[in-house]
Amino acid sequence: MKIISSIDELRDQLRGQLRTAFVPTMGNLHEGHLSLMRLARKHGDPVVASIFVNRLQFGPNEDFDKYPRTFAADIEKLEKEGVYVLFAPTEKDLYPEPQEFRVQPPTDLGNTLEGEFRPGFFIGVTTVVLKLFSCVQPRVAVFGKKDYQQLMIIRNMARQFALPTDIIAAETYRADDGLALSSRNSYLSDAERTEAPLLYRELQSVAQAVKGGNLDISLLEKTSMDRLAARGWKPDYVSIRKRIDLQPPTAGDLAQKEPLVVLAAAKLGITRLIDNLEI
Repeated sequence: MKIISSIDELRDQLRGQLRTAFVPTMGNLHEGHLSLMRLARKHGDPVVASIFVNRLQFGPNEDFDKYPRTFAADIEKLEKEGVYVLFAPTEKDLYPEPQEFRVQPPTDLGNTLEGEFRPGFFIGVTTVVLKLFSCVQPRVAVFGKKDYQQLMIIRNMARQFALPTDIIAAETYRADDGLALSSRNSYLSDAERTEAPLLYRELQSVAQAVKGGNLDISLLEKTSMDRLAARGWKPDYVSIRKRIDLQPPTAGDLAQKEPLVVLAAAKLGITRLIDNLEI
């Protein structure tokens, strides 16, 4: 595996490659990330991964400086997966001058759910992803469904900018107890790690209620948040949305059996967990 930090060197290395499959990450790789590498290989060759902790998507009181960085272990894992190139730019490599041009997602998609609780987050995400796409020029790129809203925003961005990159969605990779794998899970204490799968169980409970005919969306959302709060969680949202655009479903949507997804974000101790489940 070649490890490259320079954009020019990366382009030289990939020149002439027409089927590059790309998996962007922020490192601290776990089995969920590695499953994305395997899916990427099914859709293209060579596989390129990136590791870059993107300052632009962190708010002023978020965990940029504390975000887990495990570069040596990450290299080992990627080599075992047969990744061809690891693009690991420094901030100076990727942002040699202040990144004053930014990508602004539409407000109805970018300022709801995660965008409401993390203002500016998706501007940082879309800006770095567009720049990484420009560097790698992949034929396909793989993103996990765990970050459901992010996946939708990136997919829409690629379509509206007519990027020559197909966005492939990977199913959420879960531990045996249902917890969605995340780099931030390493922040959980042992007791919190035991409690953490409750978030997924809440999503399952809401999904089963909707499938069973309970369409009182507001009550389902509130009841779920109350149950989390009663266990010591600090929920930001449990929200049932339409899969197509992540807007709240109308009575007509529910009558027409519009495909839905329930999304949640909640803090357990200092760790903010997100998850979702299609209904």
